[in-house]
Amino acid sequence: MSTNVLERTTSETRHVASSIPVTRYRTATVDGLNIFYREAGPADGPNLLLLHGFPTSSHMFRQLIPLLADRYRVIAPDYPGYGQSDAPDRASFSYSFDRFAELVDQLLDQIGVDRFAMYVMDYGAPVGWRLALKDPGRVTGLIVQNGNAYDEGLKEFWDPIKAYWAEGSIEARNALRKLLTLETTKFQYTDGMSDVSRISPDNWVHDQALLDRPGNDEIQLDMFYDYRTNLELYPRVQSWLREYEPPTLIVWGKNDYIFPAAGATPYLRDVPDAELHLLDTGHFALEDKLDEMVPLIRDFLGRTLRPDSQRSL
Repeated sequence: MSTNVLERTTSETRHVASSIPVTRYRTATVDGLNIFYREAGPADGPNLLLLHGFPTSSHMFRQLIPLLADRYRVIAPDYPGYGQSDAPDRASFSYSFDRFAELVDQLLDQIGVDRFAMYVMDYGAPVGWRLALKDPGRVTGLIVQNGNAYDEGLKEFWDPIKAYWAEGSIEARNALRKLLTLETTKFQYTDGMSDVSRISPDNWVHDQALLDRPGNDEIQLDMFYDYRTNLELYPRVQSWLREYEPPTLIVWGKNDYIFPAAGATPYLRDVPDAELHLLDTGHFALEDKLDEMVPLIRDFLGRTLRPDSQRSL
């Protein structure tokens, strides 16, 4: 290879490398807990908060983050008991969606995030709803991916969990332990997917290793029980959506058994201008349809987020 060709190839390689956003892995002490979060993108870019679901962590956004971080400051935290964040003993820490939202809120304040768009999925939805209800005007945009806010979205998968809410018994609690097994974790990643060959087995290996930590099963069962508090918030969330009409993109895996498409369409009642895309995939849609979702997300954010949208009004 000639010197000129080698120099040109090296220059092109450096240009490509310099254009790839770098994700940084950080930990902040929030109310005495170590809260892990991923961050990428320009510090002065519009803020985008990514809120993960069960049983995973910010790991679910590992591929999405660099595809958005050229223009947006992307922040993806792990809740306590998930991912790389602390998992304090449940005897001294109340595992609840209220508490998770409080800690995410404090983290955002600590790292200087005032206003933000948010991507909510699964457990991330009730965490995000609490942030929005606390300060309704600070949400500059909303991306909903298999995250519920309507009674219509809780179908037969939820029947044993609803039985636990009603009874509160040890028997009903123990009946949910099957939801913490490798079989169920793998099911969440593979069921309803249009192309299972796209789904990395690393997903369920990663998540199950964290689920299997001593005491983590009881944490997850506590969270199943606390999920009942989210239904009480639905009328307030729907009222917020109607009043503030945040720019909203819904990218939903329509084959999801846990959060079926019946939970996606009701958003249009409260945000008629929301953009709805029902995708031929399952629960963890990013694992299967990243190539379809990223253009939709980038187009949506590009049209709806102003360059100064991270600053106070």
